[in-house]
Parts: sequence; structure tokens; C-alpha cells
Amino acid sequence: MRYTIIFCSMSNLGFYVRGCFGIIDGVLMKKHSRSMDGFVPRTPRAQLGDTSAAHANKPAATELSAKEHDARTKLGVSRSEIDDSLSEIDAPERDKKGRVKKTPEQKAKRKKIIKRVMIALLILLLAIGGYVGVKALIAGSKTLKGNLFDFVQKAPLKMDENGRSNILIVGTSEDSEGGEHPGGNLTDSIMMLSLDQNKKDAFMVSMPRDMWVKLDTACDVGYESKINAVYMCASDDGINEEAGMKALQDKVGEVFGMDLQYYVHVNNTVVKDAVDAVGGVTIKVESEDPRGIYDPNFDWQCNHQCKMVNYKNGEVAQMDGAHALAFARARNAQGGYGLPNGNFDREKNQQKVMRALQDKAISAGTLTNVGKVTGLIDAFGNNLRTNFEVKEIRTLVDVGQLVKGDKLQSISLNKEGESVVTTGMASGQSVVQPLAGLYSYSGIQSYIRKQISSDAVTKEAANVVVLNGSGIAGAAQLEADKLEAKGLTIAAIDNAPAGEYGKVAIYQIGQGNAATKARLEKVYGVKITPGDPPLLVDESTDFVVVVGSIAKAAAQQ
Repeated sequence: MRYTIIFCSMSNLGFYVRGCFGIIDGVLMKKHSRSMDGFVPRTPRAQLGDTSAAHANKPAATELSAKEHDARTKLGVSRSEIDDSLSEIDAPERDKKGRVKKTPEQKAKRKKIIKRVMIALLILLLAIGGYVGVKALIAGSKTLKGNLFDFVQKAPLKMDENGRSNILIVGTSEDSEGGEHPGGNLTDSIMMLSLDQNKKDAFMVSMPRDMWVKLDTACDVGYESKINAVYMCASDDGINEEAGMKALQDKVGEVFGMDLQYYVHVNNTVVKDAVDAVGGVTIKVESEDPRGIYDPNFDWQCNHQCKMVNYKNGEVAQMDGAHALAFARARNAQGGYGLPNGNFDREKNQQKVMRALQDKAISAGTLTNVGKVTGLIDAFGNNLRTNFEVKEIRTLVDVGQLVKGDKLQSISLNKEGESVVTTGMASGQSVVQPLAGLYSYSGIQSYIRKQISSDAVTKEAANVVVLNGSGIAGAAQLEADKLEAKGLTIAAIDNAPAGEYGKVAIYQIGQGNAATKARLEKVYGVKITPGDPPLLVDESTDFVVVVGSIAKAAAQQ
């Protein structure tokens, strides 16, 4: 008796046996019996590829010879039992959830594939990181101070006495289309960014470019000028970058009453290329004019076949680099509308462009896009000048990623109902000046401190008048300096009428300002009660401090 078992139809993966086998020669049958279920009995005469013999006498699929039936009956094996056995062989093993269980060979192969893919991705990321790193190092060598290997450090930013890092950001147009032109080194965009790297908050405040100031060194424009000429004069029209920026830092710090540790100097190309590098920015257009904003000054860029700055009021505009730059430079031009406040409106729009660029630059879509990241590096590396050190950049980037949305606030010096500046005339020119008059910056300084401080007393900004009732020259000024250092707003200093004021006398005019009242009581150890001061004061005054014998004690120390 002879058995021949044939396995066929392997699965694609080669792990499961599918298909068929036959019991030839009649399953314990005699030689030369007919095929069963499509299997052809082996014969010496059958050749590979010769199907004529195999199919010549093939019976119907349902026919069984008597001998075959007898053989199956003797063995006790029915057709259905054979089919069941085949189905058990064919069916893959499944887990409790009905999923096909993988064989050890499959699992091993899967792990090997995953491992290879992960290695390939790691190599790719290292290659990309290396490319971006090299680009950053090259760009850093052009703009940053210090050794390029200092990138591995994460040094804290320099701070003022209030724990804030203040950055002067200015823009010039020496790279404008058409090459060099007169006034290219005037800083027509001036703003200060104040960061608190611990509290993770920031404020932007624009300096009116027409603010009239005294120059520390003589210049072609004289000894007084608009503040946008300070850099041009001190740098010898852009030749000495550091001298020019140092002079402008000092002058802006004088007006704002703050110490500016850093500067960032950009030109038109930086703004345009940076916006293009991140794929454009989204800006909401807001104007007092219901029609929106239109400035024809930039239509020449498209041969007057378009309107570069033409947006409906309230429109959320998608801007590329050229349009964002034009929007940031637009002001109240002849034939245009929507910018009635001239440079004040332009300053607000410049801040909008800065915020939009920051939001886009730190978004996931930009940080994960190698092309955009390297585009930003190129834009900044080729056109940006700064005194930041290499070792401070990682800290600055971290703060920049966290300080966004409500944590980055804009301060306007001409906010309706709170304005601390106005327009006027000086040397025959239309200028911006403090409300208190030319060169009187205390009102501007108090307003900025109020906006950026988290101290309740500073935010109240109650007006305190300090009077000298001690008879000692300079006593009121010394006391005012002490109070100002404690966050109080000193509105005026004067002499008190002759009289006896004890150690110190404090008068509160009106109600409110609880934090300021508590601070004064704590400083002097006295209780303040409402009452009239010994002389008439301005109606905006909230407290009057009359210095008495406390000045004598201080003088004897």
C-alpha cells in the first residue's frame, strides 16, 4: 500500500499552509485508480507540463467509484472529516480578541524592520540637525558676540534692578530698493521689548520717532533733534554701529526711565525675508476709518498695477514679506486713508507685524519645517546686528517660546484717555513731546512703570507730592528719590510753608489708592488721615508728604 501526500498553495508570507493535499492511489487503493478532487495520480508516462493524460479520463467532481467508497468506508474516514481536518490546518491561531497571532518568526522580522526604520530616521534627523546647526553657527558668527561653541551654554539674560531684560529694537532702511538714499540710517522704527525671564512675561512699547530730544554730541542737525537721528549722528551715518546703538540705547533709556541692556538692529530685508521664511503672517486690520487702510506710497512696487496696502477694516489679512513690510511702514499718506494718527498708527501696526511673526516663528509648523527654520536663520544672519552673546541665545529662545498671547502686551503712549505724549513744534519742526513739556519725561516713565509692574502701588500710580518742611536744602528731593525707589509716583517736589510738621506729615486727598496709603504708612510708621495739606496742590494730587524732623535725623547720620 502506498501513500502520497501533496501540500500546495502557500500563503504570501510563507508561514501558513493553505491548500490542498490528496491521498493518491485510492487511500490504500490499488495502483492506477482515478484522481480524486482534482489531484492527478502519478504515472511513469506523465511528463511535466503534459496535462492531456491527467485530464483524459477525469470523472465528474461528485462521482466516486465503488472501490473508492469501499476504501473510505473501511478506513472510517468520510469526505467531511477530511475537509474538517484541512480547515483546522488552514485556519490561523487567534487571540481572545479574534486577532491573528503572529508566529515568533513574524515577530522577529517585525522588530528587525522597526529597528532599521528607526535607525534610518535617526540618521536623517542627525543629518538635518547638523545642517541646521551649521547654518546657525555661520549666521551666529555674523551677528552674535562670543565664541560659537558657547551655543552649548544657557546663560541667563542681563537684567535691570527690577529683574527685567530690556531690548531696544530698531529698524533702518539703508537697504531700500534703489540702493543708498538720504536718511537710510534714520531709525524710523524704534521700540523696546521688556522681558521677565522668570515670570515669563513681556511688554512692547514704541518710541515715537519724532520725539524731540537733546543730543549728547554735536551733529549736522545741531544739538537737538528728533530721536530717530540719534543713531545716524552717533554712528557717523552707519559707519560705527556700536557707537550709534549705544547712544540710542542711552537716549531711549533716558526717555523711558529704564536701563536697556541689549539692542537688535534690523533693516527692511530682515522683515521681508523673515516673513517669507515662515510662509507669511496673519494680521487683523484695525482702523478708525470704516473703509479700512489704504496707503498709495507703496503701489510703485507693482508698477501701480495693484495696491500694496489696501485692506478692509476688520479684515484678517494674509501677508507675504513684501506686503507685511509695506503695512508696517504705511502712515497717513496723501491720497490714502485709515491712518489718521500718522506715526502713532504706524507704530501700532509695526507691533502687530512683530507679534504675528513671533507667533508664526515659534509655531509647530515652522519649528518642524527645516526649510522654514533655515530660511529664518538666513534672514537674521545676513541682515541683523545685535549685542546679544552666543551663550544667551538659548535662554532668549526659551523665553520667546513661552512669552506669547496675553503674556506679550503692547503699551501705547497715546492711548485714548491715558496719553502721556502730544504733538508740538520745536525748531520749526512738527515733533512729539511729553505732556509735561519738552524734555520732561517723568510722566512717560511713570506710565511705563505702571504698565509693566506687578506691584499694586506702581499700578495705582497715585500722584505723590513731596514738600520740604525741614529747612534743610535738598531734603524733599532726597525723600522723593527714596519713595520713587519703593514704587511710588512722585508728581512734584516743592517747599512747604513754615510750620511744625513733626517727623513727617502725610495728607491724603480723596479716596481710594489703598495700596499706596498702606505703603506710605509702612515706610513712615504713621497713620494717614484725610485732611487738607498746608498749601494748594494740583487737583490730580492724591497724597502730600511734608518732610519734617526726619530730614534732620537723616542729615546727622
